[in-house]
Amino acid sequence: MKMLLVAEYRDGKLLGSINELLGFAAGMAAEVAVFLVGKDDTLPKFAGRLYLAEVEKHLEYNPDGHKALLLQAVEKEEPDLIVFSHSSYGWDLAPRLAFALGASQISEVVAVEGGGFIVPACNAKLRRQVKSLTKGTVLTLQVGAFPAADNSDTPPTVVPIDTDAAPLVRFQGYEAAAEGGVDLTKAGVIVSAGRGIGKPENVAIIAALAAALGGEYGASRPVVDAQWVEHNRQVGTTGQSVTPKLYVACGISGAIQHLAGMKKSEFIVAVNTDRDAPIGEIADVLVVADLKQFIPALTEKIRSL
Repeated sequence: MKMLLVAEYRDGKLLGSINELLGFAAGMAAEVAVFLVGKDDTLPKFAGRLYLAEVEKHLEYNPDGHKALLLQAVEKEEPDLIVFSHSSYGWDLAPRLAFALGASQISEVVAVEGGGFIVPACNAKLRRQVKSLTKGTVLTLQVGAFPAADNSDTPPTVVPIDTDAAPLVRFQGYEAAAEGGVDLTKAGVIVSAGRGIGKPENVAIIAALAAALGGEYGASRPVVDAQWVEHNRQVGTTGQSVTPKLYVACGISGAIQHLAGMKKSEFIVAVNTDRDAPIGEIADVLVVADLKQFIPALTEKIRSL
């Protein structure tokens, strides 16, 4: 199997997401080539060909130009899979490329099973298996779904590419997201609420434990989408990525989007009625209990110390 991996370059830097793409390729024992619009002093290291276009000319994002460049790399490599990160870059460019190639596109892949790709459905409450019916396939991988490749000392073979395709979109730059009232990235302890808390009134239980531990409370996306907690407390790929010393996940099943935002925490405690919930696979301690009973009891005990 041959893969063409699409690296990203932002604010003058190669993004680390390329390591997850390389890890995905390694897990499938694929022959790899990489596409990058960037600079030759910030290249990923791997054994293979790197199709490099100069960022000064083609900019960090230029959908028409980058698509034209990618088509050159695809023509030379004839890959079975063209793989993007499931990022704003990938969301925009992957469907353009798939349409130009007449290829299938499968978005937000979180696993590979039985010859098909596993993607979330129904707001990540379910998963479904998808198989491509075209010779080539364009994928986007959910951030954090696949382990990053080990660091390599092997430099790639650089193949310069260029195009004079006239852009229809002008890249202006990046706009920083508005700052919220809470910066969870600086919290040493985070207690997060999932849909398992049952109702908005139970957010107070989670907040009380966070206060007793001297930390902050957070939430998974379903809780934020239900407007039980403000968005600036959301943990996950569409919220904040955090690395506290202690992370307590309360009623959180463990969708990959949430795990990607907190799995690097130093110590993880999960409280869930389902002993087989995916969160248990990364938790240091899994408490199988009704959080509405366990959390208040734990909070009272901590306050009494």
